[in-house]
Formats: sequence, C-alpha cells, structure tokens
Amino acid sequence: MHHRFVPRALALSLALAAAMSVDAFAPVYAATLTVAQPADIRSTNPGVNRDNTTDGVVLNIVEGLVGYRENGSVGPLLAKSVSVSDDGLTYTFTLRDGVKFHNGATLTSADVLWNWQRYMDPKTDWRCRSDFDGRNGLKVTDVSAPDAKTVVMKVDRKSAVFLDSLARTDCGMTAIIAKDSVAADGSWIKPVGTGPYQFKEWKRGEYTLLSAFKDYVSPEGDKPDGYVGLKQPLVDEVKFLVVPDPSTSKAGLMSGVIDASQITNTDVVELKSAKNLTVFSPHDAVKHVLLFQTQDPVLKNVKIRQAIAASLDIPQVVAAASEGLGRLNNSAVHAGSAFYQDAEKRGYQYDPARAQQLLKEAGYKGEPIVIYANKRAHVPSYQVAVIAQAMMQSVGINAKIEVLEWATQLDRYNTGKYQISSFSFSSRLDPSLSYEQFSGDKAKQPRKVWDDPAAQKLIDESFLESDPAKRQALFDQLHALMLEQTPMLMLYNGADAWASNKRVEGLSVWEGKPRVWGTRIAGQ
Repeated sequence: MHHRFVPRALALSLALAAAMSVDAFAPVYAATLTVAQPADIRSTNPGVNRDNTTDGVVLNIVEGLVGYRENGSVGPLLAKSVSVSDDGLTYTFTLRDGVKFHNGATLTSADVLWNWQRYMDPKTDWRCRSDFDGRNGLKVTDVSAPDAKTVVMKVDRKSAVFLDSLARTDCGMTAIIAKDSVAADGSWIKPVGTGPYQFKEWKRGEYTLLSAFKDYVSPEGDKPDGYVGLKQPLVDEVKFLVVPDPSTSKAGLMSGVIDASQITNTDVVELKSAKNLTVFSPHDAVKHVLLFQTQDPVLKNVKIRQAIAASLDIPQVVAAASEGLGRLNNSAVHAGSAFYQDAEKRGYQYDPARAQQLLKEAGYKGEPIVIYANKRAHVPSYQVAVIAQAMMQSVGINAKIEVLEWATQLDRYNTGKYQISSFSFSSRLDPSLSYEQFSGDKAKQPRKVWDDPAAQKLIDESFLESDPAKRQALFDQLHALMLEQTPMLMLYNGADAWASNKRVEGLSVWEGKPRVWGTRIAGQ
C-alpha cells in the first residue's frame, strides 16, 4: 500500500483495483487493518492541534494517568490506583509497574512531572490548560513526585470533575509521553507514548500508519472498557486511510480494500445485505437538540416553548432523522451514563390539543418562528428541522426553515442570534459538564441557552459534590427543571453507522472514535 505521491482519487482507485484483482497480495495485507476516515488528522500532538478524527487516531498511541470507562466514569490507566484526601484537595496517583514507552524506557513519576510542566507552559498551546490554571475556576497548586511510583497533585478547591478533565479525549487524555517526543527547543516531533500501538508514519492527506507495540502491558480487566480495561495490539499494523468521499469508502468496503469505515445512515440497509460486511451502530454522548432563544420576543414565553414540545411526536422525529438508529433521550445526561436513571428517562409528551391550548393561553398570533439548520453529512440538523416544522405547523405554529452554512449557523449560535436552532453538541460524559455546556449567564456568554439562577446553583453544586448519590439527586432536580422550563429540546444522543469486513473481529467504536486494540483479522 506504500506508493509514490499521486492524486488522492487516483491513488484510491489504484488501491481498490489492486485489491479486487490481485489475490496473490492477500497475505501481505492480512496483518494490516485499514480504517477509512473522512478527513486527515490535524497533528499527532495530543490535546494541542486536534479534532475528533485526530483524537481517534492518537488515543490508540498515547495514554494518561486516568481514562474513561464505558459508562462515562473515570478509572485508573497509567495509574494503578488514585486516592483522594478527605478534604478533596489532594490526589495521589500510584503508577502501574512495568509500563514502557515506545522507545523502551520505563515510565516513572519524573515523566509525569515533565509532561505536566510541558502542558502548563503556554508555548505548548494545550487546549485544556485553562481548566487547571485557575482561569476556569480550578487551579492545580502543586505537583510532586515523592518517589518513582507516586505522583501527588494538589488543587485549590473540591471538584467532582478534576479526574474527568484529565481523562477528556479532547485534552488528549492528558497523555504521558516520553521526552524525545519533542526536540531540544520544545518543538513537536512525534508521539512516543505508552499505548498498544506506536506511531510509524504520517503521509499528509493520505494516511497515518501505526504498528503494534510488542512490549505493551495492558491495564487490568478481562475486556475493553472505554479507554481502560483490557487492551491488546492484535494486528501488526493499522492504516488510517483518508477517504473524504463516502461513496469511495463504500466501494472500498464492498471490495475489501477497506476493513472498516463510518457509513452514512442512508447506506445502512444496502450494506447490511452485503455478504462480506457487518454493519453496527455505536451510540455516544453527542446531543442532537432544538435550541430555543429564551430572550426572543416570541419564545421568551415559556408556554410557547412548551407548546412546541407538545406539538412534536419526538419518537417519530428521532426515528426519521436517524434512519431508525437513534434512541430517544430528553435528558442532558447521556443514555450510557451511570447517572441515567428513572428520573432522567422522563420526557416530553406528544399532545397536539395541549399544544393548541398553550398557544391560546400565550396569546400567540401566528408570528413566524424560524428554525436554523445546516446540511452537513452525519448530522441530523436539516432532517430534524423539516419534521419539526411540519408537526409545528399542524398545530398552528407559523414555523419556517432557513438553511445556513455551518460556519454561519455556528456564529449565530455563539452570538445568540436565532429563534430556534437545529443543533448538535459534542460529547460531554460527566453530567455536570454536559449541563454546563449550554447553561449560564447570557449577558456574559451569549452562546449559553439556559440562563436560570436556580439551575445554575444546582450545576455549581454538582461540580463540588463528589458523592454519587448526592450528585444523582442534583441531576434529577436539573432534569425536572429543564422539562418544566424547556430552554431547549434534547432529542437523542449520537447514533453513527459503521461497517466492517466480516474477517475483522473485535473492532469497537466509542464516542465516534475507533479503538483498534482487541481487534484481530480472522485467519491472520
């Protein structure tokens, strides 16, 4: 698969043709897993120059002290244990034995200290520095290493999300990398991490190649669990191949040159009938929503917002917008969370007669209500808007749709200049972070959707409260308050569609990112 630089479309055509015609080459590819991705990575520097596609590659290479479990809680990763002092201000991490970097060096607490200093240096441009230097409230006041196996971090206030912030995938999992990842002047070279796969090559615009780290030592666990649990590199190489066109990746899946790829929801039925493919639908904590501008002259009336909610047959909206893959969830707590309990399962009721009664009580006079939407692939913005418009019109709401370029819609969101916006929020696994994503003072941050002092008080408490039962009670109250005030309609969490060759076993996708450990190729 290595080739001279030729135009990407031609290179892919040649690769597809070769795969379909030359059976003699099959053994060569048996130990290489080829995963298509819709765009190139932005860099290999964890948590610095990144997007979700980049994270999906890099987090197979690097690891942090802690990582996410499947249910959104945080567990030890490079640490074998984490203890917290009674006052909640001191975290002690005990490192696992025998962990090696890809250069063969053994991980010690000195490596953790060096990485922390690098992350807190403004020149590194780490996207999450403000979550730890006091600008966003919490400040790490001291990091020390009493011995080679122990790291102690002190913070200036109690926080229920400190470990969550360390584990965040957009922060690069606060990855612990070897010093020779950077040059003497601090400039980036490549990630020398501790993960199950090591960086081998990045051919910009074409592919990123990883190879199995034969000396990898897995965390404890009998199966993969988010980014912790059992992690085994079972194929020799993984090639993340850049294939921007969905029809090209579909052809590659059908021919067998591509082993796995995200597919469009509209291709699910067709590819399910392909004899060589398995189609699966991983769910994540992305939030697909209809946002209401509560300061709008019409929508500031809560009865009109409640009328819109009652006008929508939300299960039907979800089924149609997601091609049947989505699962209804009216809560900001994602459906896979340990905090998603009976209270969070309560939702809005479809009741057109009540919608009309509420409109009458609100004195609604047929004023136009505009829904902003965009037509990006893999996002249901436009589909949700079309279905919602029809249902709103059926109860007498003068709903209109305006299709915007995504950049324009995002700008209107950031400035608060909309009536309704059919929108998607990126994943926030901890419920406090999920509520904080859209709640706050509109005067200070116009992008905030829910501006309510009572809600903000509950959210602030949830950031400080570390007892799970007490946090649950706060989230239950928040959900009830959100249903009552209806600052937005949370519809469903992310539901992507993927396909993989049937000879591929154990591939999983979590939070939109492929995890290639535990993946094998049958007959290898």
